[in-house]
Amino acid sequence: MRHARAAWRNAKPPKKLRDAELAEQAARAAELAAQAQRETEKAETLAKAEAAERAVALAAEQKAERDARYAARKAAKKVRRRGY
Repeated sequence: MRHARAAWRNAKPPKKLRDAELAEQAARAAELAAQAQRETEKAETLAKAEAAERAVALAAEQKAERDARYAARKAAKKVRRRGY
């Protein structure tokens, strides 16, 4: 029994080594979390940019439609004034 305890004690990695490994794992986890956060922010920024582009395109399309309706009304008015 005595030899088994001594062997088990000797088999455990030293506490400093374990602490160093845990610190290394924590640093890796923190780096992965930071990287995931950066990727999330990048994706959000891209989504906002795409939404802004769509909004600009929609506004331009609506303006073109409004201008076309205005031009059509103006042309119709011109035709009515001529008496055709």
